[in-house]
Amino acid sequence: MVIGRMLAAVSLLTAITVPAAPAVASAAAAPEKCAPERGTVSIAESWGQKRLNLPEVWRLTKGAGVTVAVIDSGLDTTHPQLRGARAEDVTGTGPLDCYGHGTAVAGIIAAVPRDRVLFSGIAPAVKLVSVKYTVGPEGEIGILVQAVAKAVELGADVINISTRAADQPDLSNAIAYALSKDVVVVAAAGNVNKDDGSPLPAYPASYPGVLSVGSAGPDGRRADSSNPITPITVLAPGTDLTTPWPFRVYMEKREGTSFAAAYVSGVAALVRSRYPELTQAEVVRRITLTADGGSGTGTGKGMVNPLQAVSAILSSEAVALAPPEPTPLAADAIRQAPPEDTRSISVATWIALLSLAAVILIALGSVTIPAGRRRRWQPGTLDNRS
Repeated sequence: MVIGRMLAAVSLLTAITVPAAPAVASAAAAPEKCAPERGTVSIAESWGQKRLNLPEVWRLTKGAGVTVAVIDSGLDTTHPQLRGARAEDVTGTGPLDCYGHGTAVAGIIAAVPRDRVLFSGIAPAVKLVSVKYTVGPEGEIGILVQAVAKAVELGADVINISTRAADQPDLSNAIAYALSKDVVVVAAAGNVNKDDGSPLPAYPASYPGVLSVGSAGPDGRRADSSNPITPITVLAPGTDLTTPWPFRVYMEKREGTSFAAAYVSGVAALVRSRYPELTQAEVVRRITLTADGGSGTGTGKGMVNPLQAVSAILSSEAVALAPPEPTPLAADAIRQAPPEDTRSISVATWIALLSLAAVILIALGSVTIPAGRRRRWQPGTLDNRS
């Protein structure tokens, strides 16, 4: 009986013990070979890069002082424009990107400009961190949750999640945790095609507080492949794009909200660098208010506008400043009035009085003298006639 009670107690303790993190190595097996789609060496300038007018934006900020975490398929840190980035892995397969998606997304955000290369990232001065959570186009939510926690642990100011998942409590909690740590979370709205049937909202893009991004074409309109059901914050370039690619090459004709989200993550980094005092919610609000304006379902506030996002003066952010205290002036800064000359004032007063008396005497004389002459200086008489 005693032994039975002890066993029951042990079972109860086991039931309420917090479970250990799942072993991630078996959840995403390493690929048999690292063979992403073949890229190209020579590239043309992407229309998205031209549209966002980066040279003018970089006069104000390039994203220095901001850490951006890319949760994706890994990163090729040997790429000439991505050297120096930090690569982490929560899959147990190593941080190398054998799919290409993660390198492309990271490059849009943070690729460093190079001579004779017609491509650069939106925020080339950021500290880039890659957190690998998948080895291919699909990933597991449990590992994605671990990747979000890892990104927060690494001090991310902005987290880019270019994936579409289903709504799960663990994922919702992970995103809420990141937001509570003042992290800007940017997520792709998801892609659809005619064979998918009715689209469903994408997560984490649909969670409150997440900066949800749809894709647009060169005309600024929502791309047909951009999910119109997911609540959209802003649009960004998402068709016919050029991106860096594993093995030191590039890839053209990329399309999807994954890459649009990367553009907006770069803009979020620029805003955080330019206005470090803003909270994550205020950064999202600034990006939203300065977008070009949306029209129709799935467009949000329209195309993101980096230059306006980092330069616009928003009345809601104005800080009332107390009027400055007057600066004391030096003793000789103001010319002092000369001392009063009392002697000169007294002399002038007497001269004025004497002059007035002389005028009076002259006036009296002009009347009395002629009259005296007419009477030959005899006294006059009174006329008593009535």
